[in-house]
Amino acid sequence: MKRKHKSALEVTFIYLFLTFMVVIIAYPLLWTFGLSLNPGTSLYGAGMIPENASFVHYIWLFTDPSSQYLTWYKNTLIVAFSTSILATFFIALTAYAFSRYRFVGRKYSLYLFLVLQMFPALMAMVALYILLNTIGLLDSLLGLILIYVGTAIPMNAFLVKGYFDTIPIELDESAKLDGAGHFRIFFTIMLPLAKPILAVVALFNFMMPFMDFILPRIILRSPENYTLALGLFNFVNDQFANNFTRFAAGSILIAIPIATVFLFLQRYLISGLTSGATKG
Repeated sequence: MKRKHKSALEVTFIYLFLTFMVVIIAYPLLWTFGLSLNPGTSLYGAGMIPENASFVHYIWLFTDPSSQYLTWYKNTLIVAFSTSILATFFIALTAYAFSRYRFVGRKYSLYLFLVLQMFPALMAMVALYILLNTIGLLDSLLGLILIYVGTAIPMNAFLVKGYFDTIPIELDESAKLDGAGHFRIFFTIMLPLAKPILAVVALFNFMMPFMDFILPRIILRSPENYTLALGLFNFVNDQFANNFTRFAAGSILIAIPIATVFLFLQRYLISGLTSGATKG
């Protein structure tokens, strides 16, 4: 009986904790969605379910030329997909080199990757601004993409390198006996087996341009080059009369591409973990 009571208390505690976490996560989302349905512009007085709820703000975002929302959305998708693809590729190449090759400075380079993550990104903002201005990529999406890709390599390469280390090197040796070169081994053996960690890296790098505000704020100057985080800021400053309801509507729509990419990559995570668990 004591064991049954103890088990029941543990299950009850777990469900209470999960319910508490769901409320903490879901309440801000529901409140933001309700705010986006408020026909007015005020942050207060809308409630969870506003009176006279309508999609007028969503319609305005997609139909009014002055909103520039579609332009910001397009810019963000370009930066997000480019960053995710390029960063994942270069991270995988870097991790493969550190995992399978032995060269002078390898050990200290790995330590350097870790040390670089100890310093906040704000410390490099001035240097990045001067660098992009020197090479003529200031106020451009290409410059923003290069910075995102470069800053994503150190820590992510260290993580992917650890995953590559778990793949038996005998697979590489067998492929070499069959005449496969380094690039063929990398593309046909290492990448397919590393789908779980590469999917995580791709997802995180895809999300970054949607969430980041500081770096685009420093690099981008023209409204037509803004990303969503920077563009939506205009909805809550004095120039746009503190329109929090339009800001809420634009923020809710950010979740669509992130959720789509997550659902697409989720099957690679599940298939990779399942196949790894059944290997002998």
